[in-house]
Amino acid sequence: MELLLSLQDISYAYHNLKGETPALSHISFEVSQGEFLAIVGPSGCGKSTLLSIIAGLLAPEKGSLFYRGQYVSDCGLRDVMKVGYMLQRDHLFEWRTIYKNVLLGLELNHALTGENIDYVLKLLKDYDLYAFRDKKPSELSGGMRQRAALIRTMAIRPDLFLLDEPFSALDSQTRLNVSADIAQIIRGTNKTAILITHDLSEAVTLADRVLVLSKRPACVKCEMPIHFDTDRSDPLAVRNSAKYRLYFNQLWEVLTNEQTAVPTN
Repeated sequence: MELLLSLQDISYAYHNLKGETPALSHISFEVSQGEFLAIVGPSGCGKSTLLSIIAGLLAPEKGSLFYRGQYVSDCGLRDVMKVGYMLQRDHLFEWRTIYKNVLLGLELNHALTGENIDYVLKLLKDYDLYAFRDKKPSELSGGMRQRAALIRTMAIRPDLFLLDEPFSALDSQTRLNVSADIAQIIRGTNKTAILITHDLSEAVTLADRVLVLSKRPACVKCEMPIHFDTDRSDPLAVRNSAKYRLYFNQLWEVLTNEQTAVPTN
C-alpha cells in the first residue's frame, strides 16, 4: 500500500505556571493509504494529544510529520489534505434537522454545491437515514446519531478520518454494531482512518493494525498487524475466532506489563 502519513520522533509537553507535563516522547510510526489503524494505551497517556497534532490543532515541540513523503508544517495536515474528525460525542445541533446537521461541514467550507448536496443525499439513502432527514437529533437512537455524524464528516470528502473514541457513548450492543458498520463504510471508500480507543476488543475487531502506547509520556511499545480470515463486517464472528483471542491476549500482556514487547511482524 502507498505510504500516506509518517510521524517521526514526535514529542510534546503541556506547560503551565507549575511547570511542564510531558505527554508524548519520541513517537514514530507510519500509516498507509486505505489502512485502519487503532491506537490504544493507558488512560491519560496522550492518545488524544497525538490525534490533535496529526489534525494540526497542536504543533509538536519536536519531530516532524510527512504527507506522501513531503514535510508538513506546524499547521498540520489540514494544509495539504482534508481531515475528518469524529469526537466522543456526535455534537449534532438540536435546533437543526438531521439533513441540516450533515450539511454543516459543507456550509463552513463554503462548499454547498449541487454535486456535494447530491452526494449527501446519496449517503443518507445508503446508510438508512434518508427517511429521518427532517427529524431532530433527539428523535434518533444513539447509533443513528453516530451515522449522521459520520455522514457529516464524509460530506467534505476527507482523505483521513481521525476517530477519537466516537463510540464510547453508546451501549455495548449498539457500540459493537455501529463501530463495525462505520469501519466497513470507511473501508468501502478506501479511506484511511486512525482510531483512538480505550477498548482493546474494539481495536482488535476493527483495525488492520494496532499501535500500543506506554503510560505518559507516551512512547510506542509495539505495533501489531491484525489479519482475520473471517468477514470483518460480522463483529461477533471476528470475536469468536481463535485469532481474536490470540491478538487480544498478546496486546493485553503488552498493556499491563511495562517490560513486555510483542514482535511487529
